Amino acid sequence: MTKEIFQESIYTLKDEMYRFAKRFVMSADEAEDVTMDLLMKFWQKKEELLSIDNLKSYVLRCVKNECLNRLKHHDVKQNFAQLEYGRSELYQIETNNLKEQILKFINDLPEKQKMVIHLKDVEEYDISEIAGILEMEENAVRINLMRARQKVREAINKLYAYENRQIQGLGV
Repeated sequence: MTKEIFQESIYTLKDEMYRFAKRFVMSADEAEDVTMDLLMKFWQKKEELLSIDNLKSYVLRCVKNECLNRLKHHDVKQNFAQLEYGRSELYQIETNNLKEQILKFINDLPEKQKMVIHLKDVEEYDISEIAGILEMEENAVRINLMRARQKVREAINKLYAYENRQIQGLGV
């Protein structure tokens, strides 16, 4: 594999790799490290990559596995949970930023649902591609996506119901 072919096939996925990694590790620096480490590994194994049918799926599967390994070894997930616990509900509601709230609701989802909703609604992959990346059945992807969207929708509805009660309580 030449440098040009590597750049066209693997290096162009750098931004997607970063965004997908950031969903797992919740840190821009850690996501950047995952992306760069994997790009170096891919370059070292560039000849082996020629035999892979769906490079994009393979690359994102590697990102997922690398992030899960780092979460196991560094306990990043526990540290993030403690940070989130320290924020008050009032602060989150007062920000009144729907995008931020939706991202928080997505981050609170179980890992499979979080991965599926990110790949489908953020990265805009097809169900079959997501199934390949996450090594799941297509039906399982659909079910996890449906449940993830339903949980996010319920959380948004609760937030709006709470805000409406607060506004009505003020007599506005």
